[in-house]
Amino acid sequence: MGFTLIYVTLIVLVPLAGIFIRTSQLSFSEFWKIVTDPRVMASYRLSFGMSLAGALINAVFGLLVAWVLVRYQFPGKRIVDALVDLPFALPTAVAGIALTDLYTQTGWIGSVLAKVGIKVAFTPLGVLVALTFIGLPFVVRTVQPVLEEMDRGEEEAAVSLGASRWRTFRTVILPSIWPALLTGFTLAFARAIGEYGSVIFISGNMPMKTEITTLLIVTKLEQYDYLGATAIALVMLVISFALLLSINLLQWWSRRRNAPDHGETSYVLQ
Repeated sequence: MGFTLIYVTLIVLVPLAGIFIRTSQLSFSEFWKIVTDPRVMASYRLSFGMSLAGALINAVFGLLVAWVLVRYQFPGKRIVDALVDLPFALPTAVAGIALTDLYTQTGWIGSVLAKVGIKVAFTPLGVLVALTFIGLPFVVRTVQPVLEEMDRGEEEAAVSLGASRWRTFRTVILPSIWPALLTGFTLAFARAIGEYGSVIFISGNMPMKTEITTLLIVTKLEQYDYLGATAIALVMLVISFALLLSINLLQWWSRRRNAPDHGETSYVLQ
C-alpha cells in the first residue's frame, strides 16, 4: 500500500496539483477571460464533440468487430485480429501522416470521396476520422474477452423459446456485455480527448475551425504563456473528470442492475 500511494502521488497527484497551484496565480476574472475566449471555446466544442462522436462510432463498430472475431471463422482472421492493435503500436504522428495522405483530395480514399463532394482532410470530419482510428482497439479488446467467456446456453434457451435473433441479442447478450461495452466507450472517449499526434496533421489546425484544445495548450506553451496553458488544461481536467465520473457511475449502476440471474432468462423472453 505504501509503495502504491507513493507511486500514484508522484506520477498522478503531484502533476495534477501543479496545474491547480499554477492556475491559482490568476485572479478569477483573468482565469475566466482565458478559458472563455472564443478561440478556446471553439476548441472545446471540437475536442469534446468529436471525441464523443468517435467513441459512439467505436462502440457500435467495435462491438461488431469483436463479435465477428469471436463468433466467426474466416481466412485471415489472425491478421485482422492483429490489425486491431495497430493504433496501439503505431506512433501517433505516423498515424496522423498516414491518415492525412489517405484522406487528402489526392489520396486513395480522399480522391474517391471528393468526387461526391465530401472533404475529409483539414476539416472537423478529419478530426473525427483520426479520433475514431485511435479509439477502436479500446472497445474491441474490452468486449472481446466477455464475448469469449459468455455462456451460449442462455442464447440457445432463448432461441428454443422462439425469440428472434434481434430479441435474443437485446434481452440476453446485450445485458451481459453492456458493462464491458460501456468501459470500452469510456476508454475510447478518454483517449480521444487527450489525443494530439494523430490529429494535428489531418485537422489543418485552423483556429475556430479545426484547432483542438491540446494543440492550443501546446501553442500557448510555445509562446511562454504558461498561465494560459495551465488554465485551459485545468478546464479540460475538470470536464474530463466529471464526464468520466458520470460514465463510471452509470457503468456501476448498469453492472448492479444487470447482475447475472440465471433464473430470469425464460421470464424475460416471455
